[in-house]
Amino acid sequence: MPDDIGVSANEQQTMRKNAVSCYLTSGTVEKLRRNVASCTQKALDARPCNRDNPPPIVLVAPVAAEDHHLFPSGKTTLMKTTLSLKPSEVTKNWVLIDAEGLVLGRLATIIATHLRGKHKPQYTPHVDCGDHVVVINAEKVALTGNKVGQKLFHYHTGYPGGIKERTITQRLTGKNPGQVVEKAVERMITRGPLQRAQMKHLHVYAGTEHPHDGQQPKKLDVAALNRKNSIHSAEA
Repeated sequence: MPDDIGVSANEQQTMRKNAVSCYLTSGTVEKLRRNVASCTQKALDARPCNRDNPPPIVLVAPVAAEDHHLFPSGKTTLMKTTLSLKPSEVTKNWVLIDAEGLVLGRLATIIATHLRGKHKPQYTPHVDCGDHVVVINAEKVALTGNKVGQKLFHYHTGYPGGIKERTITQRLTGKNPGQVVEKAVERMITRGPLQRAQMKHLHVYAGTEHPHDGQQPKKLDVAALNRKNSIHSAEA
């Protein structure tokens, strides 16, 4: 390593031991300078501009043949920073899921993923960037194993000794079966203000009717994603 780069002998020896010593030779530096100068001249000749304030140069990389449908120009920009969405830049879609015959736990994980926006490449953890999810036929969700008769839900009336329990079957056949799906999804998202905002975008209905036809929700076939998502596919 050269001695004229402001690094003491002890520091140079430490860097060699840690295998992190890396420097450019004079020939490499000169080659980089020529390349930058050539790119700058090409950018200046491409369009009229103020030569005292040249346009920024964007480095691009070739695209693989199988990815040409994503980048028709054949080049992709090398980004130096990770994209972090702002709330004003979020685009929310509407998704429709028919819960009939779907396993409750697997359905809840997919709903939670869409509410948080983790299925999007521009997912930002601290921003509500998920979609609206409409769930119909919530009363017809499926349960595996012995959960139908053994899974219990507890609640308290607020009075001394007022603890109560109900089976999941009683809740699905009760007056508000959609709460079973809502609670399953709610407990898969970290609690906090962001969770409460995301849960407002979940719309669960016991039957097939819903008031969101105006939003034209796109149907998501959860059973087709994995054969274990539906009891009908698992039995087949």
